[in-house]
Amino acid sequence: MSGRFTSGGAEAAFEAMRRELEEALRLSGPLTFMEVCGTHTVSIFRSGLRSLLPRGLSLLSGPGCPVCVTDRSEIDRAIELAEKGCLVLTYGDMMRVPGTSGSLLEARGRGADVEVATSAIQALPAARENPDRDVVFLAVGFETTAPATAAMLRQVRSGGIRNLSVLCLHKTVPPVMRVLCSVPGLKVDGFLLPGNVTVVAGEGGYAFLAEAGKAAAVAGFEPEEIMAALVDLVRQAAAGSYRIRAYRTRDVPREGNTTALRLMAEVFEPCDALWRGLGLIPGSGLRLGKDYARFDALGKFGLKSGAGPAEARDDGCQCGKILSGLLTPPECGLYGRACTPLNPAGPCMVSSEGTCGAWYRFNRQEAERWQ
Repeated sequence: MSGRFTSGGAEAAFEAMRRELEEALRLSGPLTFMEVCGTHTVSIFRSGLRSLLPRGLSLLSGPGCPVCVTDRSEIDRAIELAEKGCLVLTYGDMMRVPGTSGSLLEARGRGADVEVATSAIQALPAARENPDRDVVFLAVGFETTAPATAAMLRQVRSGGIRNLSVLCLHKTVPPVMRVLCSVPGLKVDGFLLPGNVTVVAGEGGYAFLAEAGKAAAVAGFEPEEIMAALVDLVRQAAAGSYRIRAYRTRDVPREGNTTALRLMAEVFEPCDALWRGLGLIPGSGLRLGKDYARFDALGKFGLKSGAGPAEARDDGCQCGKILSGLLTPPECGLYGRACTPLNPAGPCMVSSEGTCGAWYRFNRQEAERWQ
């Protein structure tokens, strides 16, 4: 048992929840749940939570890592902008995500100007300090990071900054979960929903899960919160009665963060988006609305969106099936051989929250098996 749970009170509480899971599983039979968020995957591994789960309860990892779901063609567009002479700012994990023919890190090695940013707001001083250059911010992430991009763009617009634009790759979570409910061959009885996304977007976008007969619970990232949510998921499945309840140390407003949602509605509008290995998902992306369209890097530099002909070539990488819960990382032929954190073949191994990266770093038994 992990040291996280060895204090008397915590250990007793977890043992009580484990017994409750066992009792409910006797009524429901074996169950499989998917943790949608990559941070949940890491927390479950790091805390040793899997060792507490009774037989008959299985967990799968889903497409909740924004780095992992970035399509090859989107990386290609970012590289194209950098090679056109733009100063491209991106989050650190995005530097190593493979596109069709390389990564942003490799493009920088060839002389392209690509820099790491830790927040969207850092694009403002970069643009002011380089008035004679075009600066492009690579905006990725789900509902959690989109408000920061929107706030930055509002300042760009009000401040009359003309040399800063955004390659907008933001995606939203509920549409991909609709897809997961109907993936052939995928049996998932319920979903552990990401607390950080739900704090912003609210619970309304997940109402379809109950209609689809899927259990759902929102959880924070502490092991206690995750375990409590799993107990609730098993209860729902055993009773055949579905609704969403939140398990976080902070309250999750059902309507979400209305201030952030208003800001997002001002700046963005929904669009179809490509998800790496999952294809085009209707209404799952965000693009700049008409009042902000002049800051869209695609339009400004005349680039085409969408996958090119080479996108169908996956070179053996199984990230799409892993993100869909159809495979676990060791079932990919590249895992631990041609694909490691130091030399990733696919995005699931790049990010610290990627499924393959989490398996490799925390599931030592599996990692050592493939070394």
